Amino acid sequence: MWEKLFQDILEQHRGKLIGVVVGLVGAVLILTFGFWRSLFVIFCIVVGYFIGKRIDDNQSFDSLIKKFLGDKD
Repeated sequence: MWEKLFQDILEQHRGKLIGVVVGLVGAVLILTFGFWRSLFVIFCIVVGYFIGKRIDDNQSFDSLIKKFLGDKD
């Protein structure tokens, strides 16, 4: 019974659920660490996500570094 309820919630209200979880995590971070430290933690999470995504997609870090720093050759 609970599995069906959770499955229905995930299928019909996925965006709302993600929004609530992100809001809750953000509020806990801000209350615990303060605004600027929380912003730094969120920045680190985003950077980690993009690095992990590049690893999953089998892309090299050299192309990422050249993209951000520009190719000087």
